[in-house]
Amino acid sequence: MSQYFTVGDRTLWNPSNGASRMFIRQVAVFEAELGLPSGLGPMTDDECQIDPRAFETFVHALLAHHRRTSHAVLLALSEGFTATVLVLAERAGITVDRAQFGATPDGPLRDVQVSATVGMSASAEGGAWWSTLRARAAELSRGMPD
Repeated sequence: MSQYFTVGDRTLWNPSNGASRMFIRQVAVFEAELGLPSGLGPMTDDECQIDPRAFETFVHALLAHHRRTSHAVLLALSEGFTATVLVLAERAGITVDRAQFGATPDGPLRDVQVSATVGMSASAEGGAWWSTLRARAAELSRGMPD
């Protein structure tokens, strides 16, 4: 069994039920964190219709939020979800301009880790931050049937 994430009649992703269920639950977590709707509709008859305009707003807010975080645990918890959303955004034709996230985060840092961190950091150069996230998205994309 599988489910479909679609924009109009175009399938963006056709994951297993378990992957779909976990992704949808994570969507709800990040909608609450960002205070924004994701644009993902309800799963009805194994299909979730995505509103591309609302999803685009959500994607940009998610990336900005991720960019402003330097807490290693929060980054670890959110990196896979953020990369998965990035794959869906690209498949939906949403343009994500990495330049808008800049070499330094726009706005105040959130959830800054006091001790030395391992992994991506909001203080990392924008190109390195983006390259790491894009590499993770490319890796995931290969395993995300559409």
